[in-house]
Amino acid sequence: MLKKIFAVLFIGYSLSIFILAMLIVLPFILISSLLFKHKKAQDIIFIFLKIWAGIFSVFCFFPIRSRGYKLHNPDKAYIYVSNHNSYLDAIAVVLSISGSVKPLGKIEMVKTPLFGIIYKRVVVLIDRKDKESRARSVEELKTDLARGQSILIFPEGTMNKTESNLADFYDGAFRLAIETQTDIAPMAILNARNLLPRAHPLHVKPGLTTCVFDEPVQVAGLKAEDLEDLKAKVRKRMELLIESN
Repeated sequence: MLKKIFAVLFIGYSLSIFILAMLIVLPFILISSLLFKHKKAQDIIFIFLKIWAGIFSVFCFFPIRSRGYKLHNPDKAYIYVSNHNSYLDAIAVVLSISGSVKPLGKIEMVKTPLFGIIYKRVVVLIDRKDKESRARSVEELKTDLARGQSILIFPEGTMNKTESNLADFYDGAFRLAIETQTDIAPMAILNARNLLPRAHPLHVKPGLTTCVFDEPVQVAGLKAEDLEDLKAKVRKRMELLIESN
């Protein structure tokens, strides 16, 4: 009973910090989105997102640590792919990836009060049930990559609801990598599921989340028929990141 009471109080406290931090950065994000366009806007917006995520991380006792391969060329675009197990993943991604990324995100999240205002300015929206929406999102991602903007795709499509480290991967990230000849940067978010499990939020507890990066997977010269091999290679890399850390 005491654990449940603590969990409810902690969730309420964390949600308050989440909202307060968002209110602090919201005006700056709105102004940035009005004054700047494309990658420049995303770069500036991400500075304020890092402030938001940093406030939440510190005051809610969810420190984020990153290690592994660092991408040093800010002018080169990558397709980051990551596992997805928890609502903490957004905090981890923002704080651990250097520079800015443009994630592919579900259109349903736009309906979230306050958060949706920021969300729709940061992500490429997709309605997976709508064929036209899927096509538009792919074209938008291609345009962003051509402008030098790195993107982030969760290849599992949504939060992993299985007991396995990784759920089945969709083809989208790997098809996009081959079509645009953009290298894939695998990463793994560790321990977020234990700290804030999606299915059991009352099991929440403070603690460390670690983001581990691997060297980019080269795609130069790959063709459509190499898609399954590429997907398997990246999945194996991510499984090793999870299992060896």
